[in-house]
Formats: sequence, C-alpha cells, structure tokens
Amino acid sequence: MPASRGRGGRPGRPLSNPSSLAGKGKEGASRERPKRSNARPAGTVAEVFRVFLRLGLTSFGGPVAHLGYYRAELVERRKWLDEHSYADIVALCQFLPGPASTQVSMSIGILRAGLPGALAAWLGFTLPSAIAMILFGYGVTRFGDLSGAAWLHGLKIVAVAVVAQAVWGMARSLCPDKERASVAVGAAILPLAVPSAAGQVGAIAAGGLIGWGLLANRAPVPPGSPIAVHLPRFWSIAAAILFFALLIGLPLLAAALPVQPLKLFDSFYRSGALVFGGGHVVLPLLQAEVVPPGWVSNDAFLAGYGAAQAVPGPLFTFAAYLGTVMGPPTNGWAGGLLCLVAIFLPSFLLLIGALPFWDALRRRPAVQSALRGVNAAVVGLLLAALYRPVWTSAIFGPADFALGIVAFLLLALWAVPPWLVVIFGAIAATLVAAIIR
Repeated sequence: MPASRGRGGRPGRPLSNPSSLAGKGKEGASRERPKRSNARPAGTVAEVFRVFLRLGLTSFGGPVAHLGYYRAELVERRKWLDEHSYADIVALCQFLPGPASTQVSMSIGILRAGLPGALAAWLGFTLPSAIAMILFGYGVTRFGDLSGAAWLHGLKIVAVAVVAQAVWGMARSLCPDKERASVAVGAAILPLAVPSAAGQVGAIAAGGLIGWGLLANRAPVPPGSPIAVHLPRFWSIAAAILFFALLIGLPLLAAALPVQPLKLFDSFYRSGALVFGGGHVVLPLLQAEVVPPGWVSNDAFLAGYGAAQAVPGPLFTFAAYLGTVMGPPTNGWAGGLLCLVAIFLPSFLLLIGALPFWDALRRRPAVQSALRGVNAAVVGLLLAALYRPVWTSAIFGPADFALGIVAFLLLALWAVPPWLVVIFGAIAATLVAAIIR
C-alpha cells in the first residue's frame, strides 16, 4: 500500500511516514521516494476547502501569524506534513514574489489534493476577507474607523501568542544545536537592522550559504516526508512561461488596446508579480497604480487600508476593495473580482512552475546542507517578526501582556484550537477596555 495513504485508504493521515525508510540505507530511500511522490493525493478538494475556509475566517494578524496558524492546524493537529517539509515550503515561498502565506496555503493544497487542492486552499483562505472587502467597498463605512476597536486589538494580541508558539515549536526541531541557533539569531537581527524585503531575502540567502559551507559534515537532519507534488512537469514549464509572457506582454497589450479592464488587470498583475515581503509591501505599489491616475481617491484608499487590518486572511484581498470602489468601469463586484484574480495569478503560476522542481532539488546532499541553514534562518525571520510588527503593534501595557501570555498558555499547553483563542482574545480585550475606562 502506498505510504502516502492511510491504513485502509482513509484520508486525513500524514503524506508519508519517514520511519518507513529506516534501515534501508541511502539506496533504499532513493528508490522509494520517487514512487511516493507520484502517489495519489492523500486528501480531497472538499477537505482542503473546509480546512482553509476555517483558517480564512480566524487567521488574524498578518502573514507571519498566518504561518503560525497553518503550523498549529496542519503540522501539529492534522499531521498533513512534517515540520521539515513545512519549513522547506515556507523557505521556497519566502524566495518567490507575492504573498508568502497564501503561497504556502496553495502549496499545501497541491500536496494534499493536487492542483484542484491549490485552488480550493486559495479560495477557502481568501473568500472571507475578499467578501468583507467588497462589502466595505459598497459602503459599509458606517462602522467608522476600526483601528481603535478593542476587539481588533484583542485579535492582534492573539497573533502575538500564535507567532510565539510557532517560533518555539519550530526552533526546537529546526535549531537543535548551537550552530543553527546562532544562524537563527543572526537571521533575526538582519531584517531588524534592514527592515525591508532585502533584509528578509538576505537572511535566507545567508542562512543557505552558512548551511552549505559549515553544516555539511554534521549528522543529517531527518528529511521527513517527500513533497509529493501531483502535477505533470509540462504544466510547471507552461506555468513558468505564462508568468513571464503575461509580465512582459500585458503592458504592451494595455498600451495598444487602452481599455480599462485590461489596464486594471495589467496594473494588479504587475503588483502581485514584482512585490517581495508580503501584503504590507504591496500597498504602496497599489497606491502608485490607482491614486495618480484618479481611479481611486487617496481618502478612499486609506479607508480601505484601515478596513483591511480588521479582516482575517491575506492583505492582498485589499485589491478586491480597490476594484469595487474604482471610479471608471469596470468597478463594483466585477471590478473587485477582476483585480483579485489579477493580483493572485502570478503566485499561482510561480508556485506551479517552481514546486515540482523544488522537491527534486531539495533531496541533493548539498541542498540539504543549505536547507539546514535556510530552515534555521526561517525561524530567525519569525523571531524578528514576533518583535516587529507583531509585538510592537499589539503589546502596549501590562494588561496586553497578561492577555498575551494567557493566549499562549491556551495554545501551547492546553491545546485549545486557535479559532477559539481568537474569540477569547476579542472578548477579553473588549472586557478589559470596558473595565479600564
């Protein structure tokens, strides 16, 4: 029976069992891995959609917190993949332009249910926030400025606990010795000193170089499950070609045929294809695309940005709001969907083009050595993000710190589901604000 399927063929089990290769040596491992990577998907599209829809409804706190929610739900609770495979996917998505947390969700969807699983993961994770942003664009401004809402502050505090738990759990398995712990600390310092996408990518690149040069002779880290990519190689090559064809061809086509829908698609596609560093980094790019031409007023842009902080899921769904409030047609819900698809399409194409080759590449001994350093660097990046922006935007006093450590206790020791902790954080922060007043 294939190792990627549970006993009796039931879904919901890990993709594979690393211990099944024990005692077979390098040759036995190399013979079995390719077979398992071509096995049937371990789950169903409906299962992937259901799980990521719940994550899309409860994952507050931005892309770093999303990675913590994913790890708690998919690595620890559901065992869809192991810690090392998860860290490898996070490292790959950090290198690619686009929303890293959404790309991680699509990667896990591919591993679980093939290409339809990627679509299901994206749809489930983005649907709640996309609907909320489109509704806000239609005039849900009567709620006023949400930035000072006590319940929203409570969600930010819970995000601190989620990220802290992710850092602690990943550090124990990916930084078990002083060398890799040192790499993690260095990777945390660099993005704090250089607070830009260059600092993040530089930290990962430096971790890979250190791992390749200094960690090659160490005892090998357990490789975990192969990344079972259920995609034909032809699709990957076609996706990579289409990514660059659209990136180069859309501006030329929009100049030759100056129709508004094509201009919109070009602007939002380029914004999604050329941004490193996640949702917050894409906001100034979008502002430069939509405000100077007069498509969206600066006040409307800032109002939508404030609303985007109050919804779960990826910040890239801000594009749905912009398409909705657009002055010239296409606008409304059709414009929102057009901009939403355009800004996420580069992530789909890049991921489909890179993921199958990434699995083969990461099995090479030199790459495995580099990945030891890269995975340690990923822990360091999460540690840096735990301080800024997660901690600095949420913990302002003793009451906030108290709520944060209670949320961490519930997550780490009592194993309370994250969505329940989210509800607790919102209610507790509201009660504390009422008492302090």
